[in-house]
Amino acid sequence: METANIFDIPHLRPLGRFHEERARAAGALPLLWACSGWEVRFTGSALEVLLEADDQGKEPWIAVDVNGAPLIRTPAVRGQSVLPLFQGMTPGAVKHVRFWKDTQPMGQDGDPAHRLWVRGLRWEGGEFLPLPEPACRLEFIGDSLTSGEGLAGAREETDWIPAFFHPSRGWPRLTADLVQGEFRLVSQSGWGIRSSWDNDPRHALPDWYEPVCATAGEADQTMGAGEPNDFAAWRPDAIFINLGTNDINAMGISAWHGPDGTRFKQEDTPACRRLIEEAALAFLHKLRRLNPGAKLVWAYGMAGDTLRPQLEGAVDRFREETGDREAYYLPLPEVTEETMGSRLHPGPACHEAAAQAAAALLKEIL
Repeated sequence: METANIFDIPHLRPLGRFHEERARAAGALPLLWACSGWEVRFTGSALEVLLEADDQGKEPWIAVDVNGAPLIRTPAVRGQSVLPLFQGMTPGAVKHVRFWKDTQPMGQDGDPAHRLWVRGLRWEGGEFLPLPEPACRLEFIGDSLTSGEGLAGAREETDWIPAFFHPSRGWPRLTADLVQGEFRLVSQSGWGIRSSWDNDPRHALPDWYEPVCATAGEADQTMGAGEPNDFAAWRPDAIFINLGTNDINAMGISAWHGPDGTRFKQEDTPACRRLIEEAALAFLHKLRRLNPGAKLVWAYGMAGDTLRPQLEGAVDRFREETGDREAYYLPLPEVTEETMGSRLHPGPACHEAAAQAAAALLKEIL
């Protein structure tokens, strides 16, 4: 079998954010945000991937599709390993392989060792063919609904573990497939616009958007995860923001107290709702500054639409203040008892409905 470094594979397309200079110097592609990975078109009979991984209990999971169909879902082995993707397939037939990290970053969720790096590929015969250009590039910013929490496991499961995250079957991936697009995720379960579900203001996702992936673990930081992202290197045609659910959740949780005695509490009051709207508006301005030309879509409602007036208001105010007509509000279908997944989160049917709504909008505005 032939073996090559991941950066030496002809026509391979990396998926997701990473610091290219640091990664190439280390000879490894770090998979940071959920659904980071790579894709190839390959004509050989066997393909293996050389991995390096670590964790302290919140293991990174892997998902592999071949020709659009799921083939593998497995946790990564700690240390260096070789994962066979397939063998004995028909030589000469084209296999479109997509490999994803099926877990969000866990560096801010109690596992600083969490990482998944791709060192290279090993294959039998065949060649790597050019990939078609995607019809569009999409970025999705969000919380557990974007990280795919609840898309694996039985409905009665309540444990917060990586096994029950399945972002490669979430509404962002489904949306991208419907419009033949490439996609990226920037999402952290439990995070919000002004705070996380437990009122921690340090976990407001808009504050973490500009680095490559500041929520990643310690080893990933040495690979440049905390460095500024190169926004010019990958320009999205549309950005979906799905935040606000955890700001509402925080209103029913006791106040957060920081190590320096700081107190923070979101309340279900007109004043607090105005602050959420202001924060959403500020995030839209940041997104426009960093992503000129992208359609900005605030998509909300899968787990209730309590903040719709404020989020829709932020979009309207952004359009009025800037004269920028390329900002939109998209109501998403709300989860029902029939479409619920594990961990009291939307299941596959709800994600499929959300993807249909998002794809329909994209076909109108792109």
